[in-house]
Amino acid sequence: MQPVELASGLWRWTAPHPDWKPNAVAGSSADWPEEVGCALVESDRAAVFIDAMPAREQAAFWNWADGRCAGRRVLALTTIAFHRRGRDELVARYGAETSRAKRSLPPSVCAIPIRGAGETIFWLPEHRTLVPGDRIIGGARGGLRICPDSWLTYLPSRILAADLRELLRPLLELPVERVLVSHGTPALADGHRALARALR
Repeated sequence: MQPVELASGLWRWTAPHPDWKPNAVAGSSADWPEEVGCALVESDRAAVFIDAMPAREQAAFWNWADGRCAGRRVLALTTIAFHRRGRDELVARYGAETSRAKRSLPPSVCAIPIRGAGETIFWLPEHRTLVPGDRIIGGARGGLRICPDSWLTYLPSRILAADLRELLRPLLELPVERVLVSHGTPALADGHRALARALR
């Protein structure tokens, strides 16, 4: 899916995951849809990519991205280590800043580290939008859900989904309108209600 502007300067698209397995066991650590979500938020001086990879139609994608990045500082942020998969292309093409950029983010992007969960979630206050990585995903029947326990087994903290819900509960203090998940269908409206249900 090519980029769609959800609100002024806020874009989302999907890209094929390079390690997707069509016959993954349901609920396993390899069980996710082939297409994964990517985001870009623009400000006057910056183009901030989050978990970004080029869309399936790469020529059209790069033509679009060139227009977004012209004359701007470019940042390539990742929510989780596994999502660095498209970062090098942004660095090579635009000289994008990567992990150290989290120390000097534009006001349009706030990093929220989730200690013990191996993830940083990004909050876009002007758009009232959360961009999680693997910890909050799209639900099978719409809405949102917490990732399965199988996605957490590699973490030194040994947390389970019940622990993760507690770690994520402070997100409910934010006026969330959208949740742009990497895996599954995003919540494009009434995001706070969807998040609250996922954290019950």
